[in-house]
Amino acid sequence: QVQLVESGGGLVQAGGSLRLSCAASGRTFSSYAMGWFRQAPGKEREFVAAISWSGGSTYYADSVKGRFTISRDNAKNTVYLQMNSLNAEDTAVYYCAIEDDGDPDEIVTKEVAYDYWGQGTQVTVSS
Repeated sequence: QVQLVESGGGLVQAGGSLRLSCAASGRTFSSYAMGWFRQAPGKEREFVAAISWSGGSTYYADSVKGRFTISRDNAKNTVYLQMNSLNAEDTAVYYCAIEDDGDPDEIVTKEVAYDYWGQGTQVTVSS
């Protein structure tokens, strides 16, 4: 059984920063791409950022580009999302996900392509 556990969410003032973590456990993966998505109240879940297995390739939604940074530590089976210059539009539940069916060195942005999901962590930005 695969488990993804996000942490690091919370309440922050506009302009502030948070660092989300997502630790994978359970089945041993040979290699896999990972991503972050978010879902704001009343909206559909949307792509935020993705990273390849090696960490050499990353991709961001336009709305977070230049403010968010995705990284990973494969020795710890953990992916991170550093979020800076937060604003009210970043308020959402943030989910991490693993994609292990395709090429692990490719960036995956489509939600349907991901195979395993965490339970989410709430990020609230006060204006």
